[in-house]
Amino acid sequence: MKLSHLKQITSYLQKFTKISAIFRVSDTILKVVFDKDDDIYFEMQRSNANIFKTQSYPRSKVYNAPFDVVLAKRFNRANILEIGLLNDDKVLRLKSSVASAYKEEITYLQIEMTGKYTNIIILDEQNIVLEALRHVDLFSSFREVRVGQKLLDIPVAPFEAKEFPLEDVEAFLYAQHAHEQLQKLASAKKQKITFLQKKLKKLEKLLYGLDDEEALLKEAELSQHQGNLVLANMHNIKPYSRVLELQDYEGAAIKIELDKSYSSVSQIANALFSKSKKAKQKASHMHIEKGSLEAKIEHIKLFIHAVQEAKDVAKIELLFPKKVQNKKIKQNDSIESFLIEGYKVQLGKNENGNVQLLQNAKAKDVWLHLKERPSTHVLITTDKQNIPMSVIEAAARLCVEFTTIQKDRFLVDYTPRREVSIQSGANVLYNKYKTIEIDNR
Repeated sequence: MKLSHLKQITSYLQKFTKISAIFRVSDTILKVVFDKDDDIYFEMQRSNANIFKTQSYPRSKVYNAPFDVVLAKRFNRANILEIGLLNDDKVLRLKSSVASAYKEEITYLQIEMTGKYTNIIILDEQNIVLEALRHVDLFSSFREVRVGQKLLDIPVAPFEAKEFPLEDVEAFLYAQHAHEQLQKLASAKKQKITFLQKKLKKLEKLLYGLDDEEALLKEAELSQHQGNLVLANMHNIKPYSRVLELQDYEGAAIKIELDKSYSSVSQIANALFSKSKKAKQKASHMHIEKGSLEAKIEHIKLFIHAVQEAKDVAKIELLFPKKVQNKKIKQNDSIESFLIEGYKVQLGKNENGNVQLLQNAKAKDVWLHLKERPSTHVLITTDKQNIPMSVIEAAARLCVEFTTIQKDRFLVDYTPRREVSIQSGANVLYNKYKTIEIDNR
């Protein structure tokens, strides 16, 4: 961000008198609610720091790191005493106080938009670091950022910045977000769609590579017939033979080639009967495997469509939460998992996934389903009585997106899992439900 723009944004911020709320909405984005409802976001990505405004930005999760705890304690419902730039550089410094029963605490929020060393640092009146978004040791920089240590000032820049006047600061803040989001969104969509298309091709290859059920049944019948012929011609077969030349029941000559040699005729017959049995079993389960693959392929196609329809990067982040690597926990490939404002949200990729969601859910978990029509099952994992409507709406939207690509208004029912009665498989009855409307047009 240009220093000239930061100066004008600082003047714009000086009209505010309070911080109502402050928290991270993603790993590097800080949301500050000034006065009652003026939301401003600070993007603290290294070498790409930015300040922007937008109508809404979904919270990817609730952060509880030491930095976030101190941030909430020192700045939630705080009075703003002063806002300015430190040493006329790209360091926005906000002085605030939170009145308590004992004394007034003065705290500084220092937002450093200085390229490689972009950071948010919380300081007390003596310039002692209380916490920081990024801790910096002396091996990384001459300027240490460590809890309990006094923070040194950034050296003054040896040049004078050019001026770039803004006609409307607020319009500029909205435009900053819109422009950057378009670039990020296009890049994220391309990357994620490529990833999903690779998965789609893999699943389609597995589907097209499945054995034909009719061919398997013919193979089973032939192996059964050959096994019976071996038993009928035991006196003519020598042990360890790999090629058998026999006569069938009509006297016609037939040749049977074996995969390996066997020490007795009974072993040869048993091998053929076993081959017949395996082919029958495989044929009987083929429709299940085929149905599962077809459902997963349909799920991936809906997933790709959801990515294509995403209006912002926050939606992409919601669709692709960071995976926590835990080798002890086996991932279920019939269930898709998301993270919405700290709540785990799952949906079934196929009927098996829907059944497992129902079976493994707890009584207070919230279950969602399209009203009076087939759809994927969605589950919000929670032990709380009240879930934010923003979470329910986002989960309901996922329910629609992973059921149909149709553009319309949809009704989605939601209710605690304890109100859902399983009839058979994923077929259920439920009552005491509420309904939310999702318009994806």
